[in-house]
Amino acid sequence: MNKPQDMEAACYHCGLPVPGNSHFHASILGERRRMCCHGCQAVAESIVENGLESYYQHRTELPKTADELVPEELRQLELYDHPEVQKSFVHDESGDVLEASLILEGITCAACIWLNERHLQQLDGVVSASINYSSHRARVRWDDRKIRLSHILTEIRKLGYHAHPFSAQQQEAVREQQRRQDFRRLAIAGLSAAQVMMVAVAFYAGPAQGLEPATEQLLRWFSLVMTLPAMIYSAWPFYQSAWRSITHRTVGMDVPISLGLVTGFIGSVWVTFQGQGIVYYDTLTMLIFFLLATRYLERHAREKSVEAAENLHRLIPPMATRLDEQQQASIVPLHDLRMGDTLLIKPGEAIAGDGVVTQGESQVDEALLTGESHPVPKQPGTYVYAGSVNYESPLQIKITGLGEQTVIAGIARLLDRAQAEKPRLARVADQVAVYFTSVLLLAVIVIGLAWWWIAPERCFEIILAVLVVSCPCALSLAAPAAFAAAGSHLVGRGVLLTRGHALESLARVTHVVFDKTGTLTMGHPRITNIITYQGADASEMLRIAASLEQASEHPLARSFTDAVPAAERSIVLEANNQPGRGLSGEVLGQRYFIGNMALNSTLIYPEIAGLEPGASIVWLSDAQQLLAAFVLADTMRPGVTALIDHLKARKIAVSILSGDTASSVQHFAAVAGIGDWQAGLTPEGKLAALRDMQQRGDVVAMVGDGINDAPVLAGAQVSFAMGNGTQMARASGDIVLLGESLQEIEHALVTGRFTVSVVRQNFTWALVYNAVALPFAATGLIAPWMAAIGMSVSSLIVILNALRLR
Repeated sequence: MNKPQDMEAACYHCGLPVPGNSHFHASILGERRRMCCHGCQAVAESIVENGLESYYQHRTELPKTADELVPEELRQLELYDHPEVQKSFVHDESGDVLEASLILEGITCAACIWLNERHLQQLDGVVSASINYSSHRARVRWDDRKIRLSHILTEIRKLGYHAHPFSAQQQEAVREQQRRQDFRRLAIAGLSAAQVMMVAVAFYAGPAQGLEPATEQLLRWFSLVMTLPAMIYSAWPFYQSAWRSITHRTVGMDVPISLGLVTGFIGSVWVTFQGQGIVYYDTLTMLIFFLLATRYLERHAREKSVEAAENLHRLIPPMATRLDEQQQASIVPLHDLRMGDTLLIKPGEAIAGDGVVTQGESQVDEALLTGESHPVPKQPGTYVYAGSVNYESPLQIKITGLGEQTVIAGIARLLDRAQAEKPRLARVADQVAVYFTSVLLLAVIVIGLAWWWIAPERCFEIILAVLVVSCPCALSLAAPAAFAAAGSHLVGRGVLLTRGHALESLARVTHVVFDKTGTLTMGHPRITNIITYQGADASEMLRIAASLEQASEHPLARSFTDAVPAAERSIVLEANNQPGRGLSGEVLGQRYFIGNMALNSTLIYPEIAGLEPGASIVWLSDAQQLLAAFVLADTMRPGVTALIDHLKARKIAVSILSGDTASSVQHFAAVAGIGDWQAGLTPEGKLAALRDMQQRGDVVAMVGDGINDAPVLAGAQVSFAMGNGTQMARASGDIVLLGESLQEIEHALVTGRFTVSVVRQNFTWALVYNAVALPFAATGLIAPWMAAIGMSVSSLIVILNALRLR
């Protein structure tokens, strides 16, 4: 560093001479430093603002090049502002509003989450900041015109935490490192506790069993030495968390824990130096061990709860086979792919991005995306999604989505939003824990003064027992542990919770309302009946019809091509499309016509009785005679009738609100067994009908899939959006059904009720434990070592009870 006498002549930042007329200065290390130019002033101020003043304290020489003028740490943070670097972890929401997925290192408790969220939301330009306690993943949205990502990362550093872009592999590496560190702390605490407890047996025996004063003092010193590793290394996370709480004027659960540990240790050290009195090394080491063991199990439970979300990210392969314009294949890393690239997906390979099949037919496993166990057939024109696995034969796809633009990334964002939004019960628990901790600290003062007046020799012991026994760990874990376990269970079944209140609201549902098209029904026509004429074979007529429809772009054409595999279709020659009528073409040397009656008007078409409301008829003929009639209609989703029966058995009312015609809605309502239905409703009409139900006192769950369902989905207390529905519907829904099975609605309702029941059980246990334990500790009936065991067991019971939801 520069010597003080040199500061008047040389620039404090770069060391060059300062011109006589220079008026540039910067405040560094508490002093006003002279700068030679505006550039040095700007860089110095940036270093100070970013909390990197230590650069000036630790540099051994002045920079020799321009590159050295900026610390490497600051340069690395600024790299995250580059668009190409941001491509893999930043989602462009709308113009200048960006959203980044980050990993936060150093999170130890809920207070850490609160501190980071509160600080970031106060920054000008930050739209929102939410942190998932289970995965330590942060979602930050900001206006790029007002604030840069490097500035946000720097603000997180100033709080004592470290943030970097999320990647599944890096997250797992961080988690594994944290797991090893936690285990080391736990092991050291266990070894210390074991050694100190063996010595404590002699203390408990006392002089009555022959313990001499000199031996007793030697054992005190031995216990002190064995306690030091646990107090200094193993308990360090408690001190860190407590210090952050105190410096930011909050009261976290680690504050009373740290006070108890420090108080007990100082008192025991004092007794050790005095050579007489009671030491509490056994209680301290045992408390640290039990606390670390409980948190180790709790962390393991939280990690299990986010496995489903993490697995989504791990599905995407790091490499892909890209085809160039000459169809030459080359293996490239994921970050080199671009929109519009063509990929070759071999059997057994995972797909690297969302895309459209351009060549080939195969079966694709989308189980981890949809919850469906059976593979989905894919052919040219159908969509495939990043992370799904190709089964049978090679596919060529054109990329339409990469990185944060994929369906998997969208699901992960919804999961993060749901897990970061705290349910009402969880917020209540946090507030109660804060108030309880504050009252506890006041109670400790009052109890301490009372015992100092009653029996000064027991004052220290009582204070220590009260601090330990009444820590609200179990109360703080009561709701988060249960909601995390339930969310993990539902994601595994293809039910994606996108709002924090969803589970709690499901427990109160009294009325389920369905849209019809795309919800109770499949949403697109299928061939429900084939009527043949002139002795024609139905399967042969279907094959010919599907062959003809290959050349059509009409929406009904998909109903035929889905029914017949491409390998069984014939080539169509001289296809002639007639808009509004149908098409004709040559199949196996003979000309056929498929469409409505106007296409081949020379024939006589018979009437078909018993058609479902809304059904369509497609006629197949040759030049001389009618060959077949295909009846197409929307079909009911499998399991709808069973679902309605189960909901009614649970005393839950069921209704249909639809924009379709009355005849069509009435038909499907009768088939499903739903007596209450309304048809021909506009989006406003659906919302008005929903409001009427809510005014009657009903707690409504709405199930829908279309754009016109978005207002009513948002208006219901809780809503289900079909996974194959529109983006608007999925954004408005509190829960997304990734699969096709409506049976998961009933399972979600049952899980919601069970979850709230478990949370209430946890609350009851935690409150009863604290209400009973505190008076016993205050009156001296609980020894400190008993308090340590009781507090740890209380937290463990809450965690194990919550894990029943998995």
